[in-house]
Amino acid sequence: MATAPALQIPTPEVFLPLLEPARYKGAHGGRGSGKSHAFADLLVERCLMRPTRAVCVREFQRSLEQSVKRLLEDKITGYGLGRKFRVLNTHIETPGGGIVIFQGMQAHTAESIKSLEGYDVAWVEEAQTLSQRSLDLLRPTIRRPGSELWFSWNPRNATDPVDAFLRPTPPPDAIVVEATFRDNPWFPDVLRAEMEWDRGRDPEKYAHVWLGKHERRSEARVFKRWREEDFETPSGTSFLLGGDWGFAQDPTCLVRCWLRGRELMVDAEAYAVGCEIEDTPALFDMLGCAECVPGRPCGGKGEGHGMARAWVAIADSARPETISHVRRHGYPRIEPARKGPGSLDEGVKFLQGYDIVVHPRCRHAIDELTLYSFKTDPLTGNVLPILSDKKNHVIDSLRYAVEPVRGRQPLQKREITWG
Repeated sequence: MATAPALQIPTPEVFLPLLEPARYKGAHGGRGSGKSHAFADLLVERCLMRPTRAVCVREFQRSLEQSVKRLLEDKITGYGLGRKFRVLNTHIETPGGGIVIFQGMQAHTAESIKSLEGYDVAWVEEAQTLSQRSLDLLRPTIRRPGSELWFSWNPRNATDPVDAFLRPTPPPDAIVVEATFRDNPWFPDVLRAEMEWDRGRDPEKYAHVWLGKHERRSEARVFKRWREEDFETPSGTSFLLGGDWGFAQDPTCLVRCWLRGRELMVDAEAYAVGCEIEDTPALFDMLGCAECVPGRPCGGKGEGHGMARAWVAIADSARPETISHVRRHGYPRIEPARKGPGSLDEGVKFLQGYDIVVHPRCRHAIDELTLYSFKTDPLTGNVLPILSDKKNHVIDSLRYAVEPVRGRQPLQKREITWG
């Protein structure tokens, strides 16, 4: 009698409770903890064990690029299951006639959500962005016997719907775990370097980003009119690029943004800590590349690789030798920023005049907009009108990027009367 094939899926101890059946399953914590990988493994296992219809959900999803489809494809390939699953452009067909689809909740109405009534699993990735409306639509829709709703998220605020629902007191029949990078035996070195830098330089950011603690919201925060949103950049967009150079263990970064009315759209970033001058052009080539990921460049094969070379970019003028080097190595249109008394305050005030919209892939922009703050008096705790010189490398890049726009601002006319 032939032995049934066996598949070994390694599971970190912190995620073992999620292997038990439950109506609601949640995993929250910091970046690099392996939450998404744990749920991807769990979904592959469930699809192998029995026919499963699953929907992978985000609040906003205008394309599959930001879905977990690629992660699931990598799992299927890595476990040698290509003959069991059929990966198509829009969905994945699973053993026994099952299917995995990928959808954004913002595209659903009370009527259209009914199309998911026959599904067994709904996995909400980046659940911290899930609205109360979407949560209220999803919960009663996934209702087959034995159906489950999964949530993976990096906490932002205690008032976010997923936090209020699953923490601190989960509903009946719920399993919720907390994980950090310490629980991930495969925590990559490229993230470890960023984590160690934050831990040594910025305890507040370290606690929020890597330990999964809630944001510290206070009057000291500089930027309050911004949001994270999955959006598509139209073809023919006129881009604004800005760059900042790393010193010692500081990050080097290049940011791409564009204007949509009174909104500043931030859609791409290239960012590396301790980047050597000779490696800077290669880092900048990653900006806007569809295939490059931090620590793993595509080698020039990805769509959009090197697109920044064609655009004017404004960079920190404090290192003219770096600008000269980058100009000689593929970036002839890079220009030094105009600096002078008050330029920092003026640049920040200009950014504050816009509603800033950040694409989810720009993780460092999101971190800095969350944490950038004014100084506070150490004795009284009062907020001082002095900008902190930290958590601002991407912010500085944005200031430099919009310099050409600031220079074109029209004069404001005012009407006066006299007797």
